[in-house]
Amino acid sequence: MQRIGLAVVLAVSLALVPVEAHTKQAGKVYRLGLLRWQDGPDANVTALLQALRDLGWVEGRNVAFEYRFAAGREDRLPRLADELVRSNVDLIVTNTVSAGLAAKNATKTIPIVMATGAEVVENGVVASLARPGGNVTGLSEPYAGIHTKILGLVRETLPEVTRVAFLMDLTLGPTLVRTRDALQAVAPSLALTIQTVEFRGAAEFERAVQAVARARAGALIVPGSTYAANGRRIAELAAKTSMPVFSISPVVENYFGLLAYGPDFLDMHQRAATYVDKILKGAQPADLPVQQPAKFNLIVNLRTAKQLGITIPAIVLHQATKAIE
Repeated sequence: MQRIGLAVVLAVSLALVPVEAHTKQAGKVYRLGLLRWQDGPDANVTALLQALRDLGWVEGRNVAFEYRFAAGREDRLPRLADELVRSNVDLIVTNTVSAGLAAKNATKTIPIVMATGAEVVENGVVASLARPGGNVTGLSEPYAGIHTKILGLVRETLPEVTRVAFLMDLTLGPTLVRTRDALQAVAPSLALTIQTVEFRGAAEFERAVQAVARARAGALIVPGSTYAANGRRIAELAAKTSMPVFSISPVVENYFGLLAYGPDFLDMHQRAATYVDKILKGAQPADLPVQQPAKFNLIVNLRTAKQLGITIPAIVLHQATKAIE
């Protein structure tokens, strides 16, 4: 009987070994690649790393990080993604739809987690939110819809405005085309006209700034990536023309913007850590549905409002998650 019992125990133990080895290899240090659109780490990276630590993934003990930063240059992302693949990382975390596409094009086998990414179905990163398929999953934001909400906030904040300029970098792809089209579709119902100022990359940005200055619009909407890359110059433009700037990007806190509305990117990066945790423990990206933002922030810069002589209506202040005094 003892021999039979021992044999059963051994058989069960051996049957469990492959599962345990697949879910988490004891003593292994997993190498995670972070492919980032901007230049250098930021608060979002800090939030991701802290969330990973909270889940037991500690740098130097069971996980190591390979960073690649594109410094705001979309054209650098494919090369940086290839570098991460050649370095044999176990998983790649991205933070824009362009970075997600670059990683997807670089590998069909290494799991990819998007901490953020605009309209990932429309941009061809995943097949659907519910069934992403392939090796990519994570979180995505409805970019065009967020900007139509921003346009509504322009109307609530500045009831006398009739024309709104939209700064559009054509190198950023179809997401901004859909955003422009959505703004133009919604604008008439808000008694607004959209004036699009197009440019191609950093080489044409100054020309675009001058065109905005001549547009005589009552407000300016700047996409988050453009704001993040050119915040100081946009601040100078806003101060010179007294033009209120609205954006999805929280950098309005530092660069004279009036209002920002969009997903809580810190929360999205924290949630991305749970995807990393599940995949490193054996889950397949194709089986993990892509999620959308759970939290949104509305930041109102009262300092800028005061400098521009704007009184923020109570209906907008009541919606604000943060007011900068």
